[in-house]
Amino acid sequence: MAESVNGGNDNPKPPKELSTELRLLLAFVLMGLVVFLTPYFVKTTPPPAHKPGAAAVSKQEPAAATDAAAASTTAQTPKNEPAAEPAQPAPGATPQQPQPPLVINTDLYRVVFSNQGADVRSWQLKHFKGNDDKPLELTNPASGLPYPFSVRFPEQQPTTDVNWRYFQQTPDPDGLGVSYTYSDGHTVVHKSFRFQKNSYLVQVTEDATLNGNPLPSQVAWLGGFGDLTVGNPSIAGRAIYFNLADNKLTEHYAKSGNATASGDLSFAGLTDAYFADVFLPQDSSNMQVAMFADKAPTVLNKTAQPQTGIAVSDGAVNHFKVFVGPKDYNLLKSVDPKLEQVVDFGWLSFLAKPLFLLVNYFNGAFVHNFGWSIVLVTIAINMALFPLRLSNMKSMRKMQALKPQIDTINAKYKNVGLRDPRKADQNQEVMDLYKKYGVNPMGGCVPMLIQIPFFFAFYQVFRVSVEMRGASWLWVPDLAQAEPWPIKVLPIVMIATQLLMQKMTPQPNADPNQAKMMKLMPLIFGFMFWNFPAGLVLYYLTSNLVNIGQQWFFNQTEAAQEAARSVEPPKKKNGRK
Repeated sequence: MAESVNGGNDNPKPPKELSTELRLLLAFVLMGLVVFLTPYFVKTTPPPAHKPGAAAVSKQEPAAATDAAAASTTAQTPKNEPAAEPAQPAPGATPQQPQPPLVINTDLYRVVFSNQGADVRSWQLKHFKGNDDKPLELTNPASGLPYPFSVRFPEQQPTTDVNWRYFQQTPDPDGLGVSYTYSDGHTVVHKSFRFQKNSYLVQVTEDATLNGNPLPSQVAWLGGFGDLTVGNPSIAGRAIYFNLADNKLTEHYAKSGNATASGDLSFAGLTDAYFADVFLPQDSSNMQVAMFADKAPTVLNKTAQPQTGIAVSDGAVNHFKVFVGPKDYNLLKSVDPKLEQVVDFGWLSFLAKPLFLLVNYFNGAFVHNFGWSIVLVTIAINMALFPLRLSNMKSMRKMQALKPQIDTINAKYKNVGLRDPRKADQNQEVMDLYKKYGVNPMGGCVPMLIQIPFFFAFYQVFRVSVEMRGASWLWVPDLAQAEPWPIKVLPIVMIATQLLMQKMTPQPNADPNQAKMMKLMPLIFGFMFWNFPAGLVLYYLTSNLVNIGQQWFFNQTEAAQEAARSVEPPKKKNGRK
């Protein structure tokens, strides 16, 4: 007989299969990478253009093209170079001369107006800071575009660019409002702004006429909005509008290009991860929205990046309540119940939103600290899942006790290759053994599987909940960001708890190589979590501590020994094989 190409060994040693636990670990690592990389790739790839429908984004018809051209023409007007005023003002023209900037201070805002364009040069939130540790500035002064609350004319253009003309400025006596008027004898524009001492709502009105006839106009915020001190603000920035006809919030990204919307719209505006600039019209049935893909630098990034812009109107005279502030869930809901949808909990909203509401409730009603609220909610979740975990712990203890019998089966099929038909017989014998003693071979994976949806849900909560932004806990200054130290305490403690949990948990895996790989799991998890939000690491660490306590409790009970005894083979009688 011809000699085998394997040197006479017709049954080469089969390759070792990955254990179920190891496969799940690899899957978890891949999912962690997806979570970590998603903000850098998903948001920069815009969704397909919105399909037109009744009161939805219109087709790119000539009107939309005209809108885009008008915006482009407006954007090309250089800043700090106002158009020359006529030497002899026309009859009825208002005095046009620069006036000192007007600063309006409330408990929540510091807003700076200029009478050149009657627009906003700075809008700061007093209770929030950017990454530069300064009061958060929501405008983009480096955009090179007309400033927030400039005027845009979607149809007929006036004879002069009013966004660079000087308006007559009339402050309100109480210091909480200002009115502006411009007239060159042909074009007349009125604007007014009215603030409240302790509210994120501002009353804004604007109207324009040309030779005594109404001139369609829109109030615009161009060049970006929100926290521009983050690494890549264009990722989180978007325009939004809520269509009452289909009860749907639509988002529009800068990379999607220009678009328009009209109809019965409850609100429209700009948002980033944590803040919103939302226009709520007096007449929602006639609201017009133009969304722009601006290309603009920021103060911290001189390279032009895609920035969203928006212009809105609700009739011949524009009346808006404008919300400019944090995307605080309860605050938005108090302004307008539909505004709560501005907080986007993502595809796991059915789990992320209840988790957020529960953490928020614990924070407001009991501990008044989001870190301890996360700890309490995590404990509650793990205690609720304890009956399932107890069943899994019994199954794992049985699998450990069955190891000698499993080893006997594996030895019987020692030289059987993966493609050998007898491999199916080996697997069947193992499964029959599990079935005989009521063992779930997936028992060790279930606790990790349970963690996955909560992990993703909590991750989304920290990405969109302004309540968590800047929330401190013990030594952690901001639960929504990674610990700022070179050596991060929470991930290191999490690694230690993972190692301890491994030592306490029965390990039924017989393959020493795979067992070594499983021991690397805590280090892999520590690497994954190193730059995750500290609140997310706190959640996982707390889960580990609760699971350690549950495992210790189980190991001390008679149930653990009973589970092991239940799978022991019957003892042989004396004198008999």
